[in-house]
Amino acid sequence: MEERAEIPPGTLYMLILKTLTRIGPMHGYGIAQHIQQISEEVLEVEEGSLYPALQRMLIKGWLVAEWKQTENHRRARFYRLTPAGRKQLAAELAGFARVMGAIAKVIQPA
Repeated sequence: MEERAEIPPGTLYMLILKTLTRIGPMHGYGIAQHIQQISEEVLEVEEGSLYPALQRMLIKGWLVAEWKQTENHRRARFYRLTPAGRKQLAAELAGFARVMGAIAKVIQPA
């Protein structure tokens, strides 16, 4: 069995924002599950990282949250992107592309 990769530093906000853009409002567990499934089980978001990140994103105004019932009739906090969150996602994606381009230049054969 292959070991799961750690989520690269600085990318958790981007992954959460992109997930909410694709799927719409979701609870924290659903966000973590989606990231794991889309990454084909390579990435795993730990609760100890996810919920503090979601709280910081609420404070920054990138997300809003409301309490609702899940499909299993449990009460959960559902997170939704704000216009500021959409703008931040664009900035996160641009920064990520810039860094990945720089890394590709460094590792490509001479």
